[in-house]
Order: sequence, then C-alpha cells, then structure tokens
Amino acid sequence: MVGNVYTESRQIRGIPLWLLREYLEELGGTAVTETQVEGDGWTITLTKMEPFALGSLRVGQVMMEIKGEDEAIARLNPQLEKKTMRAGA
Repeated sequence: MVGNVYTESRQIRGIPLWLLREYLEELGGTAVTETQVEGDGWTITLTKMEPFALGSLRVGQVMMEIKGEDEAIARLNPQLEKKTMRAGA
C-alpha cells in the first residue's frame, strides 16, 4: 500500500455477514474468502459476533475490520455508510 494506512473497527448490527459481503462486492470489492473482501486500496475482514441483546430483543452483529490507504477509504466510506444506514425510532 502507498501513503498512510487507515485502520478502523466497526460493529454493524442488524445486517448479516453474507449481506455485508455482498454490499462490499457491490462497492467494487472481491470476496477472497467468506469473511474477507479486497478492493482497490482496501481490505475488510468480517467476523460474526454474538447477537446484541437488549432485554428479550436479540440482534445479529458483525465486526468489520477496515484497513487501507487513506484516499481509498475516503472514497469507500460514503458509499459504505449509505449501504449500512438503518432507520431507527
């Protein structure tokens, strides 16, 4: 990788791992494994976590480890945020 390297971890709730992988592929990535997607200047690793529990409500969650060049992540983030945005009350 060229330039500064960006790293971040995000917990994503309410979107299954397989759907996150599809979203990343739609954004130009290629799935190299069931849990890793690589794009132009970025790599994202997905890890299924224990469901988030609030009382009797249980919601699936995935840890998303993002690594890449600053510029590549700056291009990816707005698109990724649109894909993972969920309306709430």
